[in-house]
Amino acid sequence: MNYKRIIPCLDVKDGKVVKGVNFVGLKEVGEPCDLAKKYNMQGADELVLLDITASYENRDTMLDVVEKVAKEISIPFTVGGGIRTIKDIKETLKAGANKVSLGSIIVKNPDLINEASKIFGSKCIVAAIDVKKQGESWNVYINGGRVDTKKDVLEWIQEVIQRGVGEILLTSMDADGTKDGYDIELLKKAKEICTVPLIASGGCGSLKDFIDVFKEDVADAALAASLFHYDELSVEQVKKALKENGINVKL
Repeated sequence: MNYKRIIPCLDVKDGKVVKGVNFVGLKEVGEPCDLAKKYNMQGADELVLLDITASYENRDTMLDVVEKVAKEISIPFTVGGGIRTIKDIKETLKAGANKVSLGSIIVKNPDLINEASKIFGSKCIVAAIDVKKQGESWNVYINGGRVDTKKDVLEWIQEVIQRGVGEILLTSMDADGTKDGYDIELLKKAKEICTVPLIASGGCGSLKDFIDVFKEDVADAALAASLFHYDELSVEQVKKALKENGINVKL
């Protein structure tokens, strides 16, 4: 049975979990280990940790934070930010991650997907794609949303899948942190061409937003941050509401 997954996200900067709006105005919200432990207890299906300034600052992921978090949880764990080489992927997985999320680097070096999926298997490789709407389409952004690559998101999704990624983490920068709901229009177009699981990210602000994204059947998993970090909702509450609305979740 295919369950819809709920995935809390830890955006980490300088060793602390932070949250902003549209990728800016970051505020500190807590310690990675404390929040990871909380979401593990609440029944999250997976956890994502993104070292959000590693690519922009051209440095490696904080492996010490990854190791500490991995020891606190028993659920699948994806890590991204600053992972640029096969060696980086190997070290991140060795530190306790189950999957790595690759964003800016695969735009600059798409062959890394082919190589990594052959060595570690597609299931370990997640393509993180940050996008902003431009007219009638969406462009892919890199370096923490600072650089417009002018790449069309739908063409990029098809390419990364062809090259061997096992999952897509699609973030709407326009919706990020706004709590106005997931970008259903974007997700609908992405889902039509996606042959691997698609994670919706950016904009979740209520139980209704979780219900809508799954009722519309435009995502396999929903990622959220602010709502969970500020205890506006718990993972249990979300899953209970989804279940009541006829959506398959693992309780």
